[in-house]
Amino acid sequence: MSDFHDAAKGGLSAAQLEAVLRQVGAERYHNLHPFHHLMVSGALSKGQMQAWALNRYCYQAVIPRKDAMILARAEDPAFRAEWRKRIEDHDGEDGWSGGIAKWLKLATGLGLDANDVIGERLALPATRFAVGAYLAFCTNRTLLEAVASSLTELFSPVIIGERVPAMLAKYDYVTEDTLAYFKARPEQASRDAQFALSYALKHADTPERQQAVIDALVFKCDILWAMLDALMQAYGEAGHIPPGAFRPEDRK
Repeated sequence: MSDFHDAAKGGLSAAQLEAVLRQVGAERYHNLHPFHHLMVSGALSKGQMQAWALNRYCYQAVIPRKDAMILARAEDPAFRAEWRKRIEDHDGEDGWSGGIAKWLKLATGLGLDANDVIGERLALPATRFAVGAYLAFCTNRTLLEAVASSLTELFSPVIIGERVPAMLAKYDYVTEDTLAYFKARPEQASRDAQFALSYALKHADTPERQQAVIDALVFKCDILWAMLDALMQAYGEAGHIPPGAFRPEDRK
């Protein structure tokens, strides 16, 4: 496992910086997490799948909010025109016709109550802390760092490509309609990731800014990893579900 803390020491070319960023994903993206491995192997109970969908909703719901914070700080109209597509993808034209609504459909398709999901009160405390940290990062750090934190989208088509076929094949209660959220995401994520990558490579023009970009991507990978750690702790063999958090009926 690489230590990325001094990866930009002495400065990197654009190609070298991109190679480091892709290495971060190869080593730290959450498709490597044991919870993901359990999911794609068909080993999760329905209750565990519900817990994943309910907690992940918190993350999905914050995405357009963090993107709005990025938009508010961007002075370039061309940047804003491109970045606002992300909000449109998740909110849709009326707030409930985009990716967030499709994730809610996934959650209710797994048997969850829509109000419980939207309210987020049954989510794990660690999930809420992680999501809040992501929003705060995109609000308080530099625009370059906020953009770089989105570069996990470089790797999301990989995890979707693993997750969707496995869920359809191994869980008889999961249908293509349930997983409608994932249909458009690989194309959207690839589009968004290429724009963010180009921006980061162009504007990370000093070793310090290059390191900030790398650190931002490591931070985002840590956020996604921590969310799965929390699910594993609460709904795995340990079964340490915090007070007030979702308690699935199906614990087998």
